[in-house]
Amino acid sequence: MHLDLYNFFHLNLAYSAIAESDRSRVIERCYWPLLDLARRRDLPFSIELSGYTLETIQALDPSWIEAFVSLIHDGQCELIGSGYAQVIGPLVPHEVTTVNLRIGHALYERILGVRPRIALLNEQAFSAGLVPIYKEQGYDAIIMEWNNPFREHPEWDPEWRYFPQRAKGTEASEIALIWNKSISFQKFQRYVHGELELDELIAYVKSQLGPHARAFPLYGNDVEIFDFRPGRYMTEKVIHDEGEWVRIDQLYAALQDDPDLQFVKTSTVLKIRDGVNANHLLDLTSAAQPIPVKKQQKYNVVRWGVSGRGDTAINTRCWRLYEGLRKKANAVDSDWQELCYLWSSDFRTHIREERWNEFLTRLAQFEHKVAVLPSVVQGQSSEPQTHFKCYRNGRYLEIEGDNLAVRVNCSKGLALDAYTDKTISKVSLIGTLHHGYFDDILWSADFYSGHFVFESPGKHKVTDLVPVEPSFKMTSLGVEVSTMIHTALGDVNKLWIIDDANREIRLKYQFRWPEPVVGSLRLGYMTLNPMAFDRGYVAYQSHNGGRDLETFSMTEEIDHGSPLSFLLSANHAIGMTKGVAMIGDADKQIQLRIDKTDQALLGMITHQTVSEKKFTRMCLSALEHDDTSKPLVLEPFDVEIRYSLKFA
Repeated sequence: MHLDLYNFFHLNLAYSAIAESDRSRVIERCYWPLLDLARRRDLPFSIELSGYTLETIQALDPSWIEAFVSLIHDGQCELIGSGYAQVIGPLVPHEVTTVNLRIGHALYERILGVRPRIALLNEQAFSAGLVPIYKEQGYDAIIMEWNNPFREHPEWDPEWRYFPQRAKGTEASEIALIWNKSISFQKFQRYVHGELELDELIAYVKSQLGPHARAFPLYGNDVEIFDFRPGRYMTEKVIHDEGEWVRIDQLYAALQDDPDLQFVKTSTVLKIRDGVNANHLLDLTSAAQPIPVKKQQKYNVVRWGVSGRGDTAINTRCWRLYEGLRKKANAVDSDWQELCYLWSSDFRTHIREERWNEFLTRLAQFEHKVAVLPSVVQGQSSEPQTHFKCYRNGRYLEIEGDNLAVRVNCSKGLALDAYTDKTISKVSLIGTLHHGYFDDILWSADFYSGHFVFESPGKHKVTDLVPVEPSFKMTSLGVEVSTMIHTALGDVNKLWIIDDANREIRLKYQFRWPEPVVGSLRLGYMTLNPMAFDRGYVAYQSHNGGRDLETFSMTEEIDHGSPLSFLLSANHAIGMTKGVAMIGDADKQIQLRIDKTDQALLGMITHQTVSEKKFTRMCLSALEHDDTSKPLVLEPFDVEIRYSLKFA
């Protein structure tokens, strides 16, 4: 009976809270003690760092690079890869992840003389679509956190956490899987910071011993938090009087003295291939958690997608740069490298003011170089579409063409009451579930489609669900129905286009809110009519950083947009990295499309059972609030959302 302990240390000089002037100090106080500890105690450490961090260390302290290379050549340390920059793969195009990994490999080989075979997913944000990309770029295995995927898969045997497994990807792909454990590395941090005593941590480690040999991740996280504080958080712990690297040394000394424990390299874990507990092919995702990440729920993809100081805006600008580089005949690797840098997660959380301003300047300079422009939506026909009947029916405006029948509610800001594709059914596919549909007082409301909701902590909601008098006209795109919504925050232009010829409806918003806001802005709601879809099977599909669609069967309760606390407005989202999401049954789906260069929105799914009836809905998030949020001005904010029927 023994326990193999493995460690990997994440080095990141682009860390959002570290000022550039502090980087040399971080190398001195955090990176050198790590190498000294490995050599002094003969510990087989694994070290992960991005190509950007590697370049920066080389420029500031090339002797550290020499010492690291020496430890690698001696077989004492090994390199874990991650790419050029800390890009969140499930939120960017697959081409960006590909080039990020490729450029990272080139830098590892040039500076260190080695090519890593194991990758740490950036922020441990996993999607099935990433697996074939990492395989193609030469990685044999990935490191991913155990805790969050396991929470969504209670059918897994808890013993599997101690053994290597295989992660299931799209395109019939798979990759070897090594576990990290958030609870373990957080206990390690608590001990180092003086919140846990040495004997308590050792007791926790020894509690992982079992009847057979096991492997356990003692530590797998940041190094910049030991004997260094960025001075960003009000809750930062005071550096321990003993010296935090002294405490770390004491921990390793005690663990090395225990005959039941031995330290191994991270790669050694992959050799445990035999036995009933290893090598299972696991789907790490679920409909409720399509993009699992590390640590507690507040660390979900919303954090890097639509919160921060202005994540939606800078992500949109990065999408435009991506499209610009794709069209640029003479784009070179240095251009793509710059895009990877600008898409790094470190600019999307607790970034210091001076670094934020420097980032915005660098982003603008690269936009000028690439000459990016906002996308322009083109019509599909030159002649007006004329086969329509349009008439007022009480509070409703009815619009009917040869293919589509659409009803909007003028008492509720042109909310979509019914959308019917007459070519397949007389039943509305999406629209409004009216008050009383659910025989449950907690659900005694109207559930609309085609509207927006803005919520700010401690304030009343702002919506477009108000009485309006619309105007409409015939155009080459179809019938256009428009109105102006006056809100407490400013005006919102709203426009529906009923494109009968292409069996599509479009919703356009123009927000003109001049004052800074903090909160949650969701729009384009799409509420399914349960009577139009199979009660036994409903699923959604989208891309989360991969080439292929990922399909999620909704057999469980899902609510990505439910708040985690007063501070955290959402718990999950889907990446929609090709601007498409579909939701429906095995025969038909409603397809929702956006242009990510228009606005880089994220998708959110809700699926609940209420009084034996199904409530299935999707919306788009333009803004969420969390601990990284700062007040920002939305203006100008224009977006177009397209809805259409798609057959399986």
